[in-house]
Amino acid sequence: MAAKKMVPPNKSCLKRLRQAEKANAANRSTRSAIRTSLGIVRKAKTQEEALKEVPRLYSMMDKAAAKSRAGFSKNRASNYKAKVGHLLNKLSAATPQA
Repeated sequence: MAAKKMVPPNKSCLKRLRQAEKANAANRSTRSAIRTSLGIVRKAKTQEEALKEVPRLYSMMDKAAAKSRAGFSKNRASNYKAKVGHLLNKLSAATPQA
């Protein structure tokens, strides 16, 4: 049994539906890109590998927080940056110094 789509009762509801679909697509795309970048940093074996991706990750998180995209606020972005910083510190401690 297929679900019927409801027709919005007026023009403003129809516009709000269009806006919500557009926002959902943007949020999904942003969230996916941040998660992918975060995965690259977390899976990095050396600090150098992680440091290549960090500027891109920080930039995406800052932009998402500035636009309130993908559920990112300034505080959430800051918390993620702190976690990445701790991860980088662990990698630098694990990497033997020449």
